[in-house]
Amino acid sequence: MELVLAPLNFSVLHIRESRPRNPQFQLELDELNENTIGQIIDAGHNASLVPCNDLSVEQMLQIVDASDAVIIMGGEDVEPSLYGRTSSYPGGGYHEVASDRNQIAAIQHAITTKTPLLGICRGLQLLNVALGGSLIQHLENADAHRSTGGDPFVDTRFDSIASELAEDLSAKDSHKCTHHQAIHELGHGLQIAAMSTDDIIEAVVHESAPVTAVQWHPEHPQTASTQLRSLVNRLAAQCEESSGLVPELVNG
Repeated sequence: MELVLAPLNFSVLHIRESRPRNPQFQLELDELNENTIGQIIDAGHNASLVPCNDLSVEQMLQIVDASDAVIIMGGEDVEPSLYGRTSSYPGGGYHEVASDRNQIAAIQHAITTKTPLLGICRGLQLLNVALGGSLIQHLENADAHRSTGGDPFVDTRFDSIASELAEDLSAKDSHKCTHHQAIHELGHGLQIAAMSTDDIIEAVVHESAPVTAVQWHPEHPQTASTQLRSLVNRLAAQCEESSGLVPELVNG
């Protein structure tokens, strides 16, 4: 007999399954979503990809309750009115208000229920807004954090990384970023866990809930098997800690 942990149920929350306004952006996000699902499955767990734009808040809360862990993926800018700003800013585009509100409800519920949660890029920004924080609407050096060429990703390096993430990520690694917004005022209960060399908040953790969020894209094809897998394993470990999961006996 061999002792193994039962597979965990991960819900991967994204905005929508189609973008008639921007089909190329949809293709880019589809690849990142697929990489995320693939890494979760390769780690021995179950994964469900959930589009949030057409769901009700009640449905979102039910999804969190049925999940062992939740991941909030990237996408459009967060609706500015949710953090007290106007929609007129450089680089502003289409906003997904319904999905923003649904995912904020999911984030707040996950924190209340101590459900492990990971935010990626927009997921970090939405987490910050959900906890009362604000965003820099357009970075002065946005070209250092996203490319306007055929490949939207640029390499970013850390200046520092906190002990909470040091075991899961290396400050020496290059990280793939594509964003023009970032955390401004930190949300309640969040702590800075990593900073870039140009002083942008690159990761946060929650002071009391099993919540982690990163500004870069660990699910990029070049880094998914290392950076994202480490964060998936982090979520799994947090599930064990918070739920006291008992290993199953299987024939070996």
